[in-house]
Amino acid sequence: MSEFEVVSNRESGDTADYITVTIGSQLFGLPIERVHDVFRLTGMTPVPMARPEIAGVLNMRGRIVTAIDMRRRLDMPTRDGEEAPMAVGIEHGGESYGLVIDEVGDVLSLPVANIEPNPVNLDARWTRVSSGVQRLEDELLVILDVERILDMDTGKAAA
Repeated sequence: MSEFEVVSNRESGDTADYITVTIGSQLFGLPIERVHDVFRLTGMTPVPMARPEIAGVLNMRGRIVTAIDMRRRLDMPTRDGEEAPMAVGIEHGGESYGLVIDEVGDVLSLPVANIEPNPVNLDARWTRVSSGVQRLEDELLVILDVERILDMDTGKAAA
């Protein structure tokens, strides 16, 4: 991940590394060990009758990648702009996914002891995909949990 500036904050004890991403105006963190690459989404094919969060699929280096629109997943307004969106590539259960985000930031190394549970006033839709928060100097970093993001069985459909 040489393309990212690593910002270190080693006050005491163990640290965890997160790649920061912006979705809407909120800063989120993804555990760096879960991130395989960062890329622009081009040549995406829509998937008929897929859940609204599924933006489509694309072929990336011979693998089929399912693109998940994080704005839809987090119940945020749709994205404006004509530029191809960014995606963070992850793998889970032998499948490749691209989490569609607005912007990629730095890699932060933060003390594990400073991770706080989700605040009670954090929107329940965000709480479902977050494993906690980290307070930064001037904003809150919401830590995303990849397993929770990919668990889209948030409610059973009526038969």
